[in-house]
Amino acid sequence: MSVETEREDDGRWIAEVPELPGVMVYGRTREEAVTWVQALALRAIADRLDHGQAIPELDELFAVSA
Repeated sequence: MSVETEREDDGRWIAEVPELPGVMVYGRTREEAVTWVQALALRAIADRLDHGQAIPELDELFAVSA
């Protein structure tokens, strides 16, 4: 899964996992946002598995874009 990051005008960082709609967080630093979005993505995948829903095919767990 890919992790995309972007810096907002107010200095916060936003990170999201496009393969999992709604998995997006803000952080004070890029590293914080990446860490939090990875944790949220894992919770979202676990929830989908618990409810018998499909999850994205995983070639690798996380790839953070520059």
